[in-house]
Amino acid sequence: MEKLLIIDDDESIRESLKLVLSQAGYKIFDVPDAEQALEILEKVHPDLIISDIKLPGMSGIELLNKVKILDGNLPFIVITAYEDTSSTIEAIQQGAYDYIEKPLEIERLKIVIKRAIEGKRISEHLSVTISKDSDEYKLENSLIGKTHLMKEVLKKIGRVSTNRVSVLIQGESGTGKELITKVIHYSGITKTEPFIAVNCTSLSETLLESELFGHVKGSFTGAIKDKKGKFELAGEGTIFLDEISEISPNLQVKLLRVLQEKEFEKVGGEVTLPMRARIVTATNRNLHKYVDEGRFREDLYYRLKVFTIEAPPLREHREDIPNLVIHLLKKINKELHKDVRKVPIEVMEMLQNYEWIGNVRELENTLLQAVVLTEGDVLKAENILLRKTEPKKNKFKPKENLPLDEIVKNHIELVLDHVSWNKTKACNILKISKPTLDKKIKELNLKIPEIK
Repeated sequence: MEKLLIIDDDESIRESLKLVLSQAGYKIFDVPDAEQALEILEKVHPDLIISDIKLPGMSGIELLNKVKILDGNLPFIVITAYEDTSSTIEAIQQGAYDYIEKPLEIERLKIVIKRAIEGKRISEHLSVTISKDSDEYKLENSLIGKTHLMKEVLKKIGRVSTNRVSVLIQGESGTGKELITKVIHYSGITKTEPFIAVNCTSLSETLLESELFGHVKGSFTGAIKDKKGKFELAGEGTIFLDEISEISPNLQVKLLRVLQEKEFEKVGGEVTLPMRARIVTATNRNLHKYVDEGRFREDLYYRLKVFTIEAPPLREHREDIPNLVIHLLKKINKELHKDVRKVPIEVMEMLQNYEWIGNVRELENTLLQAVVLTEGDVLKAENILLRKTEPKKNKFKPKENLPLDEIVKNHIELVLDHVSWNKTKACNILKISKPTLDKKIKELNLKIPEIK
């Protein structure tokens, strides 16, 4: 049963409201002034407050301000016998749910109360949902680093999170480009709006276009019903386009139009929809070089890079590794219900001296594997399984009179190693289909390197 607190110095009004609202199924508490209201507030925790604006001592507006400080989500309905435009505006500005004049229309009041309480429930649910993400992606809980390079990243996040300009994040695989995007989203003006991520290499051109813009029923084979696209679902939040360098020329044209006109149409549709989301893109390629080579539109490139952030490779800020290890172990312990919390000096030195070609992602995966293997609370060196890597410039050094099939094998193996055996990415680089790649891997007897 929802609890209502009524505040009015007119006892007859309090009794009348108490009678009709009790019959409507609410539990009623009533007091004649604001001071008593504040005393009872923390005892009964009402679901809604109804208060006269003219009260002895503290006014209804002053009470409203104090209530909002105590509980910003508590609906507060102001009632008054005076037609006062300025107090109406002030009450709404200060957070009143509604402003109702006396004599009260009881049926209207019941409707307002019902809507206010329903809104409170929805708001509380959303608050819990959002806060989980918000807490996870607060700066102190996510981006770890005290070096100059990481501080520059944090400064840029601070600058860009307060507006909706397009952001381009560049960096090697595993450097945390999506994490940076989420921190931008959850630490700024978009934190209460949706966050939508799309990997541009995971779908064919047709499916990616449908995924981004949506489609109408019958627009292509398999389109059995209308579908909302990511731009529509993102609303006024953030849409993150990862691996932007890999989109086709056709999609580049369509994305350019979205950025220029702030609107789009669904695949097969004729209705123009507004695009209100902030666009953040990311790539591990040199996008400027792609422009020079004619593989990426120059006009789109400059639209995307209104603001740029460079995600530094881990080898360039090794001093942050100890703090990263501590942060990642806390996260992994929580996920695996383990308690590995002691790291010997020699183990930490080993982690700091490793090259981390896969950057923070490789560090996290290495620690995850080590925690699984660890018994007790000490991270032991024998459980840190690092790859034995050779410099790539030496690994495939050209040899005199090298056969063609050996050159092909070396090149495919180099590409696969570079993308950590992500076959979709390898196909995009080699410009071959996945069946062709699988056939070559089998013919050339290529194998994923063992972790030693």
